[in-house]
Amino acid sequence: MAYTVVAHYRCAPADSATVWDALLRARASTRAEPANLMYEVHAVVGEPGGFLLYERYVDQAGFEAHKAAEHFQEVIVGVVWPLLVERTVTFAETLA
Repeated sequence: MAYTVVAHYRCAPADSATVWDALLRARASTRAEPANLMYEVHAVVGEPGGFLLYERYVDQAGFEAHKAAEHFQEVIVGVVWPLLVERTVTFAETLA
């Protein structure tokens, strides 16, 4: 059963370019993870500094491995999260 993560991030418009670049770096590394099925980064239309991440993993353990990965800690925890003014995350499982 696939495990899906939908994250909404919002940063100050002045930090948008830094967050954008970091999210694209995270995308490249995440897509190489064995449990990752999809990792898409979107800019929210009409919301400067707004981003939406759509992620799918083979299971929840795959997502937990993603969070423990060095690139996640370095790029997301170290660069992106400190610049956010808002972050919400929804977790879902595919219905069988």
